Amino acid sequence: MIAIEALIKIVVLVVIILTIVAYLVLLERKISAYMQDRIGPNRVGPKGLFQPLADVLKLVLKEMIVPAKANKFIHALAPVISITVAVGALAVIPFANYIVIGGQKISLLIANVNIGVLYILALSSLGVYGITLSGWASNNKYSLLGGLRSSAQMISYELSLGLSLVGVLMIDGTLQLDKITMAQSGGLWNIIYQPIGFLVFVTAAFAETNRLPFDLPEAEPELVGGYHTEYSGMRWGLFFLSEYTNMIVSSALMVTLYFGGWSLPFVNYSALGANLAALVQFVTFFAKLGILIFVFMWVRWTLPRFRYDQLMNVGWKIMLPLAILNLLGTGAVMLALK
Repeated sequence: MIAIEALIKIVVLVVIILTIVAYLVLLERKISAYMQDRIGPNRVGPKGLFQPLADVLKLVLKEMIVPAKANKFIHALAPVISITVAVGALAVIPFANYIVIGGQKISLLIANVNIGVLYILALSSLGVYGITLSGWASNNKYSLLGGLRSSAQMISYELSLGLSLVGVLMIDGTLQLDKITMAQSGGLWNIIYQPIGFLVFVTAAFAETNRLPFDLPEAEPELVGGYHTEYSGMRWGLFFLSEYTNMIVSSALMVTLYFGGWSLPFVNYSALGANLAALVQFVTFFAKLGILIFVFMWVRWTLPRFRYDQLMNVGWKIMLPLAILNLLGTGAVMLALK
């Protein structure tokens, strides 16, 4: 029974996330068009709403071309690693508390592990393998350079990202994401206690997801298409899906750790009933998630790309010292208030 319940949750989550990702692409194209005073997609369906379906159909029908001297197995495996890691990280995100069906409580969390934060950090570290291997397996110098840039970028910003989270873990005293949400329920959100930690985290999240202004692994002026230059069809589409899924994971993690997750101040969920409370929590979580995703898109179409040396300087000379100072400051305040 437990296995069937988990399987149903996984299928529902994957379908929802892939649908959201498809329409996030449409949303970003609309936002970029608005910011650049263009119309944007408007031909396929009313207001262009069926454009994602046309995009998916195009990718499925496109031929998947593999270079003659590429490592064909690794070339095919790399995008699968990227999308698997990205979707797998969503398993520990608490979108709401629980619902009641037939008198039985069903948690709206696929895997309630007690090391949820470490689980996501571990998967985000594995994500670099998909990009690095794709660059190496393509037997293309531009792809290889993109993969190497990605590995250096991930290492540089992974340290700052991990240290920025320690302040939240010190305050809430747990690694479980649902308990971190509960700790903020009815009180102040962690963004009030950890503003510096949040700024470090959100900057590192841009670098981890390879979004502008930190998309050095696929910088088209000097690397053509970067690590996915030699990819086409659905294999290229999987890299595209993984980028947007990683953006959802990063935004969901920010919502959970810094903005109270599914909780709202001054709302008594116990008075609403379990199922109505779950609906309100679900809507609350995705409203916060939508705002942060919009910020990702807004920044992409506002700021220019950093040079590679600037990227490294920001990571090692600014972000890492700030994360360490935030950690020391949090510890000092907690000791003073004991």
